[in-house]
Amino acid sequence: MDGQGATADPQLQQFIEVESQKQRFQQLVHQMTEVCWEKCMDKPGPKMDSRTEMCFVNCVERFIDSSQFILNRLEQTQRGRGSFSETMAD
Repeated sequence: MDGQGATADPQLQQFIEVESQKQRFQQLVHQMTEVCWEKCMDKPGPKMDSRTEMCFVNCVERFIDSSQFILNRLEQTQRGRGSFSETMAD
């Protein structure tokens, strides 16, 4: 090895980070959809009633609030312990 294996191309690193963020976002959307569907959709039909619609709106808002809270806590933990990726690798 020539020692360069540890330093990857910055463009490649950025691409990988962007793709990872897209994947995490898609996973969150899938999880949110699953949770809110189970919670709010009693009987699927051709139209959604206003009660079901409000349930979905509230569910999505709470899911976003919760996700944001968790991300903020992880960032605080990261600042206290080093990088997040190092923490996740343990």
